[in-house]
Amino acid sequence: MAKILQTRKCSLPLSPNLRGALFMAVSMAAFTANDAISKMMSLSMNMGQVMLVRGLFATAMVILLAWHRGALKRPSHILHPLMAVRVAGEVGATVAFLVALAHLPLANVSAVMQALPLAVTMGAALVFGESVGWRRWVAIAVGFTGVMIIIRPGFEGFSAYSLLALASVGCCAVRDLATKRIPSHIPTLLVSTVTALSVTLCGALLIGPMGGWTPLSTGETGAFAVAAALLLVGYQFIIMAMREGEISFIAPFRYTALLWALLLGYLVFGDRPDQAMIIGAVIVVASGLYALYRERILGRRKPAAESTGPAMAPDGM
Repeated sequence: MAKILQTRKCSLPLSPNLRGALFMAVSMAAFTANDAISKMMSLSMNMGQVMLVRGLFATAMVILLAWHRGALKRPSHILHPLMAVRVAGEVGATVAFLVALAHLPLANVSAVMQALPLAVTMGAALVFGESVGWRRWVAIAVGFTGVMIIIRPGFEGFSAYSLLALASVGCCAVRDLATKRIPSHIPTLLVSTVTALSVTLCGALLIGPMGGWTPLSTGETGAFAVAAALLLVGYQFIIMAMREGEISFIAPFRYTALLWALLLGYLVFGDRPDQAMIIGAVIVVASGLYALYRERILGRRKPAAESTGPAMAPDGM
């Protein structure tokens, strides 16, 4: 497993920036395909069961890797208060995201989630007092205007489940802001292990209230295994992407997740985005790209998009 996750320079005849952009696009494709599988599973079982079964595969994968790398040697780190905040944010984000995903088109949920870097930037300014200039405040305001266009509260086509997608953005922002302040001596893989276990246990608790257990077919079990493999591919390629070229060049390619969501939504579920969704998504993405541009102009080494989860969504644990 460790060998699989080792990052090596690729021999593709491309510049480092282009290789990084390609790796980022592949990563987003893998994460979005994982979301598509979760949505397909919601057609035959409740999302509590999806969280449990998907979580079991992901947890086994993470625990194996964490044990191999010695990240489980000091379990007392689990008691750090920010670990609890991080886990609470991830659990809330996962529940809200998956329930929204079960009831909304894949592209709509993905479009709302593109506001996460803006939410993290706003949270860092309000909670940590980080400097955010007026231009980026305008970008944040415009970006969330785009989200409102997608959600369209009070208008025809509004779905209350859209608010869950927005709630997932808020929970992800709490998760990411807490993650930034977790002491560096606490292994990342320990954080991931605790998160995976927590989300899995939450799924187990929700199965009853959400309708009970549905027996799994061989095909469904295989689909969950494929989803776990896609998570592994996604994390591997995002690590490779971030180690190639300039992050300020590569980070915007996270937004290809929306293109993959549009494509998979159409091919797998027959979803056709309406005009409001397209306009709102363009505004959100444009605002995020402008915020990244401003951070590049200011010479920041870690743009907001880098601080968020790889898929701009719950980690999928």
